[in-house]
Amino acid sequence: MILKDFQRISDIDLEQSVFDDISNFPECGGIGIFIGTVRNHHLGRSVDGLEYTSYIPLAEKMIRQIEMEVSQKYGASYLRVIHRIGRLDIGGKAIIAVAYAPHRREAFQACEEAVERVKHEVPIWKEEFYSDGTHQYVEGCCIRKDQPVQHIHQHK
Repeated sequence: MILKDFQRISDIDLEQSVFDDISNFPECGGIGIFIGTVRNHHLGRSVDGLEYTSYIPLAEKMIRQIEMEVSQKYGASYLRVIHRIGRLDIGGKAIIAVAYAPHRREAFQACEEAVERVKHEVPIWKEEFYSDGTHQYVEGCCIRKDQPVQHIHQHK
């Protein structure tokens, strides 16, 4: 079987159509799908939009590695994650993860762990733009766990 090959970091709107169809995996009875979108608030502040930036060569390699490790851990036959970079408005799709596994529990678990790992390990940075005209990078995105978090200052 030949699977679709696509970039895991995309500068165009994300669509589920890039993923392979479950019909290619007859052993799978569970589909886990997560779609993360841009919301209009964060920590009590009104958000107008986001901008994601990334070190693309490393991000591509790391997402593929995460897919492989997590699919093996949960016995998922298929696991793919795609993340958007660039400017996104409220409601824009920032990340889509799809997992196919023999059972629902493994599909859900693989999908969730893959999203968490991408959000916290892969070099993708999120900058929020607020209604008051300020903007800042968001803590907790791709921050090393063995280093203390440094507070990020707001920019006007």
